[in-house]
Amino acid sequence: MASKPDETRDGVALTNLDQPLFDGADATKRDLVDYLDAVHERILPELRNRPLSVIRIRPGQPAFMQKNVPKYTPDWVKTVSLWAEASKREVSYALCDDRPTLLWFANQRAVEYHPTLMRADRWDRVTHLVLDLDPPEGETFSMAVQAALLVRQALTDAGLSGAVKTSGAKGVHVFVPIDDSVSIEDAAAATRAIAARAERIDPEVATTAYIKEDRQGKVFVDSTRSGGATVVAAYSPRVRPGTPVSFPVGWDDLDRVTPRDFTIRTAPDLLNNADRWAEQLPAPQTLPEDLLEEGRGIPVARVAAMHEGKRRKRAQQAAENPTPDA
Repeated sequence: MASKPDETRDGVALTNLDQPLFDGADATKRDLVDYLDAVHERILPELRNRPLSVIRIRPGQPAFMQKNVPKYTPDWVKTVSLWAEASKREVSYALCDDRPTLLWFANQRAVEYHPTLMRADRWDRVTHLVLDLDPPEGETFSMAVQAALLVRQALTDAGLSGAVKTSGAKGVHVFVPIDDSVSIEDAAAATRAIAARAERIDPEVATTAYIKEDRQGKVFVDSTRSGGATVVAAYSPRVRPGTPVSFPVGWDDLDRVTPRDFTIRTAPDLLNNADRWAEQLPAPQTLPEDLLEEGRGIPVARVAAMHEGKRRKRAQQAAENPTPDA
């Protein structure tokens, strides 16, 4: 039997609003709904017309990522079908194009919003390059900031510019809007080249090593967010203690903030009705040919790591089981 609504907004019934959101959230489901409603004019442009994955969290259960919309999804929620190579099936993704859809997701306890870099009407192109800067364990956000500034320098040297936001977890995302003149493969190549150039500027801070044990306490400049990948949207909450949000930060302010400054309680007032992300994103840019050429020569990180992992396993097995002398 369906719960009686606590209230209705924009035709969407909202239920159990006073339940805790999750352990350590310091927030209720009502706080999540109120936050997403307060920023809906900011976050919807980041989600609109992009296949959406969400991270939901039911009471007393671990968080889970939802790609395929559930059977009970209202018919007014727009969807788009996409073949998923990993699961070998068609996945019906939601398109969160309007306030009612966002409110419906909030009522489903969808905390995190991860749109694709592609638009639903243009599968063969991505709209941004994304560098995901993942610092080592511990209180290391300041290291992520250092790596972000290296990425910024690499972009400047290539005649490009980007915008930066906290990931809402412990790292930083740099977004580089691009025009539609290059293929998905070339956009991925350019991302690899920017990561490699940032690493070369200061290899004591940044690394492109995909295998964790090879990073040696450095910030991983992750260039694998490409193609069909998703990235948490600007303004999206995160399933983390205190319910932080991924928040736009000016380059000059980056070393003066921490991820904990931006939560579902503090972010609306900090925005003060501005759309910081839209204001900071540069116009789409054309990627220089030398960047593409360099990137094409850099192996895809996941593939290289897989081959290296197999090589190390063979070497370890050989060391443990040496071949007897003939």
